[in-house]
Amino acid sequence: MPAIAPDPRAYEFAAAAYWYIQKRCHDRLDPAAADQRERTAWSFAVLRAARPDIQLFTGRLIQYEQPGTDDPGQIIPDHFVVVHPKRIDAGERYAVPYQPVGPLVVIDYTPAADRKYEPDRREKYRVGVKAPYYLRFDLKGRKPTLFRLAGEEYGSVRPNPAGRLPIPELELEVAVLDGWVRFWFRGELVPLPGDVFRERAARQAAEAELARMRDELAKLKGSP
Repeated sequence: MPAIAPDPRAYEFAAAAYWYIQKRCHDRLDPAAADQRERTAWSFAVLRAARPDIQLFTGRLIQYEQPGTDDPGQIIPDHFVVVHPKRIDAGERYAVPYQPVGPLVVIDYTPAADRKYEPDRREKYRVGVKAPYYLRFDLKGRKPTLFRLAGEEYGSVRPNPAGRLPIPELELEVAVLDGWVRFWFRGELVPLPGDVFRERAARQAAEAELARMRDELAKLKGSP
């Protein structure tokens, strides 16, 4: 017997209620988590130039089916990643039953105060969202942990010889650099705005020094 699609109105009402509570009862985003979100969002924006099928969503509500009820399960990760050749416009919520693909990777940045909730969140990603990968970054210990779904359970991914955590489907590796989660694409570090500006400043300084040396050489050749 074919599966019966959930009632879309239940998903809409559930999302409206969730956001109402979220906007009125929750504290603002942890500053360190906000900083890490910016770094991740920038990295994936750069990445899209080479892999436009990789799409990052930030602070978006994920809705998923719960057996025996039309009411969806709901959770908001810091980010989640989907892979699809066409651009997905999900609005404020990503209702998995109505999207062409589910999340491939969910990402959480865990402040010390929220660590007690992490096992429950991981279980929702595993059982409800069924995300093949779950990346957790401990903001206090500055340690990333990558889980991969193998069968019915998540197992920890071991670092590769470079000391980074690989996600082959995205051609990405994850590691901590200068206290923050950074991403390597096809073996190369994905640059942040600061990296770009520093590289440009260094190049301009080198060009200025080269021009100065040429001028000095020209003066020496022209002197009697």
